[in-house]
Amino acid sequence: MKRILLLAASVACLALSASAQRSNGVVMPELTFTTVKAAPVTSIKNQASSGTCWSFSAISFLESEAIRLCNITDESKYPDFSEFFVVSTSYKERAEKYIRLDGKLGFSAGSGAGDVFEVVRDHGIVPNVEMTGMNYGSPLPQQAEMDAVLLSYVQAVSRNTRTLSTAWKRGFDAVVDEYLGKAPETFVVDGKTYTPATYRDAMKINPDDYVELTSFTHHPFYTWFALEVCDNWRGSQSYNVPIDELMAVVDNALDNGYTVCWGADVSHDGFTRDGLGILIDVKATAAGSDQEHWVGKEEGKPAPVVVVESVPTQESRQLEFDNKTMTDDHGMHIYGIATDQDGKKYYMVKNSWGETGKYKGIWYVTEAFLKAQTLDITVHKSALTKDLKKKLGIK
Repeated sequence: MKRILLLAASVACLALSASAQRSNGVVMPELTFTTVKAAPVTSIKNQASSGTCWSFSAISFLESEAIRLCNITDESKYPDFSEFFVVSTSYKERAEKYIRLDGKLGFSAGSGAGDVFEVVRDHGIVPNVEMTGMNYGSPLPQQAEMDAVLLSYVQAVSRNTRTLSTAWKRGFDAVVDEYLGKAPETFVVDGKTYTPATYRDAMKINPDDYVELTSFTHHPFYTWFALEVCDNWRGSQSYNVPIDELMAVVDNALDNGYTVCWGADVSHDGFTRDGLGILIDVKATAAGSDQEHWVGKEEGKPAPVVVVESVPTQESRQLEFDNKTMTDDHGMHIYGIATDQDGKKYYMVKNSWGETGKYKGIWYVTEAFLKAQTLDITVHKSALTKDLKKKLGIK
């Protein structure tokens, strides 16, 4: 876990009782949460040993969109879309671009939410039962072997200085199909036959209705640009807006029953593996001796534990992005707002690491963490604030 450079001059504090959970030597809070507002989400999934959080998060987001758009109130009828239909299609299209660029393109399991929307736009959606992606003898994703094989394959083809064979693409696609399963051309849901495209339309998903937002100063605000991260291999465009306006979009979306697809850096010390995302200022929090934190200044009396949060700014975000201390680590799904026992606001985040941690696969993330660590968000255009729609020319 890498250390994040903390730049803010002022801090906000969380007073808390000691708990067993620790992050970089800092005792983390023992918190209880009350849900303020939460949109419907589907069950927690587990990406396991695969770098496919981008698909799991965006597919979860689209499942919630289908629930909203189709007004599905019966949880037993909630959709379960295939993450690996998207992953398979993405890998095949990425391979073709990799060869066209003579290998001058990142080639890995990682990608971004924009990739999912491109696949859904061009190819549609498939129910998970039709393509689980588990075609290699494992109940959960275990894709190191597949990733290594596919990378070696495209590297070998790209080094071919002669005319390419007519077989390389068929061979690549066949390898993907053997590992992830072959995508169905048609399938039946509730007695009706669909193609991936007609099923997408039946779920009322229109990829053109979604917008991606980011917030950095190396491009002008209220313009488009492709976020310069290796996983953005398609060059998906984001609207660039001030960070306070991006945060306002998140709140406006959640207040009005929408959810948010979230790309973030989770390598910060405060993103625990037990369900918390707090923007810890490690130096301020860890002031004093280790003995004082664990035993107290007076023998037999525990010292009060106070976790100090940094206050992020537009400038601190830019410096961390430029210095590569904030990168596109992980994709998740924001679906609600909660408060802790002291009334502090947290965002409710559905992760894709299985029902792990104290909150069974849900993370509670502070406003400071979200503001500091967000790379991009994707929302339905109707979830944008009226003021921002006007600035961006979106109807």
